Amino acid sequence: MKEIPNPTFDLSPIQLPRGSLHPGATQNQIDGLPRRVQNTIQVSWAKHQDEVREAQRLRYTVFANELGARLPKTIAGHDIDLFDDYCEHLLVRDANSGQVIGTYRVLTPVQAQRVGSTYSDTEFDLTRLRAMRNRMVELGRSCVHIDHRHGGVIMALWGALFEFMNRNRLDTMIGCASIPMLHNGMVSGDVAASIWHQLRQSHLADIQYHVRPRLALPVDQLEQHLPVEPPALIKGYLRLGAKVLGAPAWDPDFNTADLPMMMRTVDLPARYKKHFSSGVQ
Repeated sequence: MKEIPNPTFDLSPIQLPRGSLHPGATQNQIDGLPRRVQNTIQVSWAKHQDEVREAQRLRYTVFANELGARLPKTIAGHDIDLFDDYCEHLLVRDANSGQVIGTYRVLTPVQAQRVGSTYSDTEFDLTRLRAMRNRMVELGRSCVHIDHRHGGVIMALWGALFEFMNRNRLDTMIGCASIPMLHNGMVSGDVAASIWHQLRQSHLADIQYHVRPRLALPVDQLEQHLPVEPPALIKGYLRLGAKVLGAPAWDPDFNTADLPMMMRTVDLPARYKKHFSSGVQ
């Protein structure tokens, strides 16, 4: 078992914020979540390399096996890239089986300096966000096992993330939110173009935060009026006050269109501030 080097910030304690589920949670902490998921979820930060490998195996299952992404064959059955060694890895486990069923990775400002960029920098020109980098974390590689997409896992992840942000005095999260390009059995950007058309009218950030894709999805050449809804994760981000920072980039390896998104703790709606009250001030 290989110990992970000391992270830039302390790992989150096992005492998790409201919205996370773990053995011994009170009813208030899990209010609003289905009873079938009460006391069945455990949240922690990876402390050893083998725990990171569990997250990478889940990511491979979701991204490669389920969604058809073309991933580097670093280790068979694992999704691994150069940013993983610099990130903190948040894990949600099924308390009964111990299986990792959900994950996020978090790149802190200092670690982003060490690696030289964020993953989002590889897809977008983030020049307009340069003044925010010292308090900005990047979220990435979010996924939940297909058998556990009931909402409780994402709420647990978000609760731990907001606690992490508050404890480390960080106030901004960015990331690439993916829209699958596979639609009705065919690879098409029409769904992504239609979602972008909707969100640019309702959830576009102020112009000072706009970013530009390095490999733009050609939205003007695509159908933009399909009656489609954003993926569930994007809708969740929007409910938390997130904004879209610009037009989508095309990621041919993951076969997705990626929307640049930003979520600031100051923009979190009051009802979610109450829900995550131990993690947001």
